[in-house]
Amino acid sequence: MSDGALPPRPDYRPGSAQPRLNRPVRERYPQIRPTSGYGDPRIRHTGPGPGAGSEQEPERSSKLNARLALALTVVIGQLWGLTVTVNEWMKGNTGTAWWGAGFLILSFLAVLGLWLLDPKDR
Repeated sequence: MSDGALPPRPDYRPGSAQPRLNRPVRERYPQIRPTSGYGDPRIRHTGPGPGAGSEQEPERSSKLNARLALALTVVIGQLWGLTVTVNEWMKGNTGTAWWGAGFLILSFLAVLGLWLLDPKDR
């Protein structure tokens, strides 16, 4: 291998019953060259233009990400509050359970407020 020679190719095994398809790819498609795709003059459109996939409105994106983070935080708090409230209710501490229910209602209203904050973003 030190002299730059390529390793021997594996034996070609045909996989089709049609003899014309049992030729190597290079013989079946002579128009495909190693430079096809970037050096081929027949290729005119290479895909989406510059900037494709990048954020077009970064302010809107950051606002939506911030709202999503707030909403997820509130949802996690609601799940925690529900767990604590149910545990207290089952222990018989109804006073603490009612405070927990109030917390759950307030956190629901906070999420509702976030949703109503900017109706044009829906």
